[in-house]
Amino acid sequence: MIERVIRWSVDNRAAVLLVAAVLAAWGAWALKETPVDAIPDLSDVQVIIRTNYPGQSPQVVEDQVTYPLTTAMLAVPGSTAVRGYSFFGDSYVYVLFEDGTDLYWARSRVLEYLSQVTPRLPAGARPALGPDATGVGWVFNYVLVDRSGRHDVAELRSLQDWFLKYELQALPGVAEVASVGGFVRQYQVTVDPQRLRAYGLTIMDVRRAIDAGNREVGGSAIEMGEAEYMIRATGYVDDVADLEAIPLTLSDNGVPVTIADVGEVRTGPAMRRGIADLDGEGEVTGGIVVMRWGENAVEVIDGVKRRLAELEASLPDGVEIVITYDRSALIERAVSTLGTTLVEELILVTFVCAVFLFHLRSTLVTAVTLPLGVLAAFIAMYHLGVNANIMSLGGIAIAIGVMVDASIVMIENLHRHLEGRKLSRAEHWEAVYQSCREVGPALFFSLLVITVSFFPVFALEAQEGRLFAPLAYTKTFSMAAASILAITVVPVLMGYFIRGRITPEAKNPVNRALLATYRPAIGIVLRHPWAVVMLALALVAATAWPISRIGTEFMPDLDEGDLMYMPVTLPSVSPGKARQILQQTDRLIRTVPEVVTVFGKMGRAETATDPAPLTMIETVIQLKPRDQWRPGLTLEDLKAELNRVVSFPGLTNSWVMPIKTRIDMLATGIRTPVGVKIAGPDLAVIETLGRELETVIRGVPGTASVYAERVMGGRYLTVDVDRSRAARYGLNVDDIQAYVAFAMGGMNVSESVEGRERYPINL
Repeated sequence: MIERVIRWSVDNRAAVLLVAAVLAAWGAWALKETPVDAIPDLSDVQVIIRTNYPGQSPQVVEDQVTYPLTTAMLAVPGSTAVRGYSFFGDSYVYVLFEDGTDLYWARSRVLEYLSQVTPRLPAGARPALGPDATGVGWVFNYVLVDRSGRHDVAELRSLQDWFLKYELQALPGVAEVASVGGFVRQYQVTVDPQRLRAYGLTIMDVRRAIDAGNREVGGSAIEMGEAEYMIRATGYVDDVADLEAIPLTLSDNGVPVTIADVGEVRTGPAMRRGIADLDGEGEVTGGIVVMRWGENAVEVIDGVKRRLAELEASLPDGVEIVITYDRSALIERAVSTLGTTLVEELILVTFVCAVFLFHLRSTLVTAVTLPLGVLAAFIAMYHLGVNANIMSLGGIAIAIGVMVDASIVMIENLHRHLEGRKLSRAEHWEAVYQSCREVGPALFFSLLVITVSFFPVFALEAQEGRLFAPLAYTKTFSMAAASILAITVVPVLMGYFIRGRITPEAKNPVNRALLATYRPAIGIVLRHPWAVVMLALALVAATAWPISRIGTEFMPDLDEGDLMYMPVTLPSVSPGKARQILQQTDRLIRTVPEVVTVFGKMGRAETATDPAPLTMIETVIQLKPRDQWRPGLTLEDLKAELNRVVSFPGLTNSWVMPIKTRIDMLATGIRTPVGVKIAGPDLAVIETLGRELETVIRGVPGTASVYAERVMGGRYLTVDVDRSRAARYGLNVDDIQAYVAFAMGGMNVSESVEGRERYPINL
C-alpha cells in the first residue's frame, strides 16, 4: 500500500504540490488564528457563586448563605468538589466539575440548582454566577492616578466604575473588568435618636420615607394637539439637598418634619473590603481585566491596550492610566524563545545535510517539508482547540529532530542510486520511485511508532493531563504529518531538487574521517561483547545513587518575568492598619533598582474570582528586562534582597510567580502547592492544632516558610437579645435586630440615579 502511495505521488507531482500549497496556506491561517498563552490553563472546570449579603458577619453568612448553597450544589451532576468561603458581607461557593465537562453546560446546571435554593436564602442575600473565567484569566491590570491632586480616589473610582469598566467589558474575549481600591461614593443619612424620639418617629419611618422619596414612574401617554406625549413623574434623589428635603411627618402645627430635622445628610465613602496602592505613594483605583475562558490572551490584551489608548483622551485633565501587569510580555518571550529554537533547529538540520551530503539543493527538501509538517500540526491544534503555549510549542520542538529522519534517509538512498549516473527525465523519476520504495514503507511505520509513543500521556488526568496533553498532542500531530509527507511530498521534492552532480559518499572528507574512527571502535566492541555488556550494566547501576538524590517536582519553575509578594497578616487587622502596611511594604519594594512598578492589593477586588480576606496582601511587582539588571544578579538573589528589605513583625514573606500561584490556589483552595487541611467541629481545637503543625513543619528540610491560618481571629461585639424583657416592651427579636443593623452598622436602603451612575444611600 505504501509503495502504491509513493508511485501515485511521483506520477501526480502537480497534484501533490498543489495540495502541499493548500496545506501551507491553511497552516499559515491556523498559525495566525490559534490562541496564544504562556502556559496551559491548569485550573479545573469550575463555576463560582458569589453572594453579597451586606453588613453581615462571617458566621451569619456561613449559617444563612454558604451552608445552604454548598449543600444544594453537592447534587449538581458531574461535580467533583464544592468549596465554600464565608467572609464579612460575602459568600463564595466554588463548584468543581469532572475533566472534560463543558463549562457552559456546567454553568447552566448550577443555575438550575441555584434557582431551587435561592428562595430559602435571606431577603438581603443576592447570589449571582461569577464570570465564565478563572483566576488564571487575570491577564492585565491597570490603575488610575492623578498626580496633580485635582481628583480624589472617590472620583477616580467613579471614573473606573461608570466609564472605563463598561468600555473594556464590551471588548471581545473580556469576561469581566473588576474594580479594586478607591472609595465608592455614598449618600450617608445619620439620624439623631433624641430628635427621632422628640418627633415620635422611628428609624424605620426614616427608611420608608427615603424609599418613598427616591423613585420615578411613568403615567402612560396622552394625545394633545395631534401629538402624543408620554408622561413621566420625576423624583430621583441626585444631591444632598434632595435627601434632606424628604418629609417624614407633619408637626402639630402643620409644619413638615424632614430628614434634615432629625439628622445629617452627607456624602462619604462606602464600606470596602479591598485597598489598592501604587509604589507606596498612596491609594489608587485599579482595574483587573479577566479574560474569558479559552480566549486568545494576546489578542485580548492587545485589544484592551488599544482601547485604553483611545480612551485616554476622554479622561479628565491630570488623570493617567498606569499599566501594572501585562501578561503579553511573558507570552511573547515564551513564544519568541521557542520560535527561535525552531528556526535554529531548522538551520542545524539543513547544515548537517549539507555537510554530510555535499549537495546544497538536497537540503531544500528538508527545508520545505519541515515547516510544512509544523504548519500541519497548527491546523490540528486550531481545530481541536489546543492553545499555542510553552508546552504545545515544546512538543513541536521535540518532534523536529525526528521529523526529518525519513527525509534524510530517503535523500541519502537516492544519492546512492544517482552516483555516477546520467539519466533521462523518465529514468530520473523512476530512480526516485525505486529509492523511495526501498526505504519508504519501513520509514513510514517507524515514524508511526514514534507517533503513538506519546499516547500514554493522554491517559493522564486532572492537572497532569492539562499540563502535558498539549505537548503530547502537538508531538503526535507533527509526527503524523511527517509520516504522511515522507511518502507523498518528499519523493516529489527529491525528484525536483536532487539533480546534477552527486558526490559519492566515499569522496566526502567528513564521512571518511568518521568511518576511520568508527570502524576500529566497532571492531573492538564486536571482539569483546561480554565486556561491553558488563560495562553497560555497571554504568546503569552507577546511576542508582544520583537518581535517589534527585528531587522531583510536578512542574518546573517558570520565570514569568514579574513577581508577586504574598505575605499574610495577623487576623482582625483594621482597614486603616491594612492600608498602612500595604503602603509601607510597597514603598520598600520600590527602592530595589530592578523594580519598575509595585501594585499592592489588600483584600478583594469586585469579582467572584478573588475570594481574598482583608488580611491577604497580593502585590504584583513589575521587573525590568534582564539585560537592565545589575551585573551578576539572579532571580534568587533578587528575592533574597527583597526579603531583607521588607521585614515586618507579624508578616510571613512569600515571593512567588503570579500565574503559578493562582493555579495553586485554584487547585488546592490554599495559597501554596503543599498544605495540610484540618477538619473538625471545634474551631478552637483546629487553630491549636494548626499552630502546633506550624512549629513542627518549620523544621522540615527544604521548607521556605510555614503559616497556619488563624481561623479564630475574628473579633465580635455580640448583642444577645433577652426575649422575655423584649416582650415586655412589645418587641420581637426581629425588631431589635433591625435596630442593630440600621442604627449601629448602617445599611444601604436605596440608591440615587444620576444619569448613568448609581450611588448607594446608607442609613
